[in-house]
Amino acid sequence: MKAFICTTCGTQFAPSAAPPDACLICEDERQYVPLTGQAWTTLDRLQLSHMPIFRYEAELMAVGIAPAFGINQRALIVPTAQGNVLWDCVSLISDAMVGLIQGIGGIQAIAISHPHYYTTQVEWSRAFGGIPVHLHAADREWVMRPDPCIQFWECETKEIAPGLTLIRTGGHYEGGTVMHWQQGHGGRGAILSGDLLQVVADRKHLGFMRSYPNYIPLGARAVEAVAGRVAPFAYDAIYGAFWGGVIPANAKRAMDVSVARHLEWLERPAL
Repeated sequence: MKAFICTTCGTQFAPSAAPPDACLICEDERQYVPLTGQAWTTLDRLQLSHMPIFRYEAELMAVGIAPAFGINQRALIVPTAQGNVLWDCVSLISDAMVGLIQGIGGIQAIAISHPHYYTTQVEWSRAFGGIPVHLHAADREWVMRPDPCIQFWECETKEIAPGLTLIRTGGHYEGGTVMHWQQGHGGRGAILSGDLLQVVADRKHLGFMRSYPNYIPLGARAVEAVAGRVAPFAYDAIYGAFWGGVIPANAKRAMDVSVARHLEWLERPAL
């Protein structure tokens, strides 16, 4: 029995004698199955074909994979008074990665923004002693490998450590979540957004999409709801999902400007 990993999105499925017939996450309109068809790997193979990347993104240690794999997001390690928290996840995990992370204090919990980044969350939890993985209950159906380590939360916010609050924004996914880091950015606060708030190429604005690869934008009411759920929190920086995707200052203004721009274009008449 092997726990197969989808090579397109990086999600690990429950152990089975043969690969699943399809990746339900990639069959959804927010992802895609490539023209070459569904393909699978395993963690053992991934440990042979790929290597980890560790480097700082602003003030946080980031963890990624080379060569690029799946959606190619990177995870972030966030310090708190009760220990480090891993934000989002990547498919690769190895003894060397665990050893390095243990050297900076290990991790006490995992929180993930949405199903595209669930990846090998169970393997990560077990590698650090069965630590909790916090997922919003609205996305329960997208968990492809159930495990007791997964702790579903409900309502609109959940504090998982001193100064770390999960916020359900919705939008890209019904249970889409960002994390507010109160102590971040010199005490001015930071939002870790995955791609619920997508830091775009100019590093000055954000994008709001239901599907990024299929170019399906969020509608006005959804964007307004996302903005309203984040608005009560103080922050000056936003950490997006991908390497270099950081708005390092004036991020609250960038959020306001980006929301206004998105809504304006949705409402513009035909040219």
